[in-house]
Amino acid sequence: MSKQRRFDLDWLRVISVFAVFLHHVLMPFNGDDFHIMNKTHSKILDDTMVYFEQFRLPLLFFISGVGTIFAFSKRSCILFIKERMLRLLIPLIFGVLLIIPPQTFFESLDSYKSYLNAYPDLVLKFNVNHLWFIENLFLMSIVFIPFILFIRSNASIKLKKWIINNTKKYGFISWVLVLLIIRLATKEFFLSDSKIFINPSSTLYFGFFFFSGIVITSTGDLWNLLLNKRKLNFKLLIFFTILFYCYYFIPGNIIKPYVSLDNRWRLWYAISSLVSWSAIITILGYSQVFLNKKSELLSKLNEAVYPFYILHQTIIIVLGYYIIRLEANIFSKIIILFTSSLILITLSYILLIYPFKWIRFLFGMKNKKI
Repeated sequence: MSKQRRFDLDWLRVISVFAVFLHHVLMPFNGDDFHIMNKTHSKILDDTMVYFEQFRLPLLFFISGVGTIFAFSKRSCILFIKERMLRLLIPLIFGVLLIIPPQTFFESLDSYKSYLNAYPDLVLKFNVNHLWFIENLFLMSIVFIPFILFIRSNASIKLKKWIINNTKKYGFISWVLVLLIIRLATKEFFLSDSKIFINPSSTLYFGFFFFSGIVITSTGDLWNLLLNKRKLNFKLLIFFTILFYCYYFIPGNIIKPYVSLDNRWRLWYAISSLVSWSAIITILGYSQVFLNKKSELLSKLNEAVYPFYILHQTIIIVLGYYIIRLEANIFSKIIILFTSSLILITLSYILLIYPFKWIRFLFGMKNKKI
């Protein structure tokens, strides 16, 4: 495994978190279920967001799998667990105690007299909200330790050769067969979209991308294959995207007499999985061409991206609660919410988080380099 810094993955991490931020800015206006909702919504917005939802979080889990391998390569097993606790568990606990309660408060503002009076009740709900990602990442990191130890050992040489040879023969798209089995089998018995770790349909789905990041990073030849086959993977992505929207927009009254509701959902999960994986392998190929460049800006953004993620949804909900009540059209409200949230998150990071050692610690950041 190469220990050279992968700037393309750093850029993808930054872009992925910014995509999560943008997604949550748009959520109050797409007609879906969110903590705060505008009175009117945009169908076009919903139709666009549903596509990017297929690979926005899977990409973040893939990158986290890669990061887990790099973190483990520098530490013993005990030190790795300690590092995961400091980087993930501490910010999660801090977030549940101080970052998440304002979200719950503004979600049900009419039910409380004041934030201070409501705080004990808010905390005891133990909501993780958007921090479910950190919770899942911590637990996945621990659960996958035995596999990481195996994949780093000589005992895995035959397996890695088998994976490389079959991927070269059948292409990266062949991996989607595993994803299809996971998605269809788990959704057969666990229909919930809950992101709680004990929900197999969510955890095994995202776990596939986390696992893929570990495997690809542990077998360097696969990175080259992603690079060399990027054009083919892009063509597959275009094909699956067309298939996705053809199925998405097909009128229900046309397909209903011929395909049961259960089978329609099975088709949806299958097509969505094809889009998810083809998008991931395409992005990973082209990012090596266009994003694998060191820059001072990247260094600063990569350091800020974690506290940015922890803060973003709370600030969006607090500001959004008032913005959605303005007498303005949806587009204007989105611009106001996007701009004000981005400014407030940035100022919070620069003035309240970055300079202070203990605040950095609570947000999972490393000490400043002197």
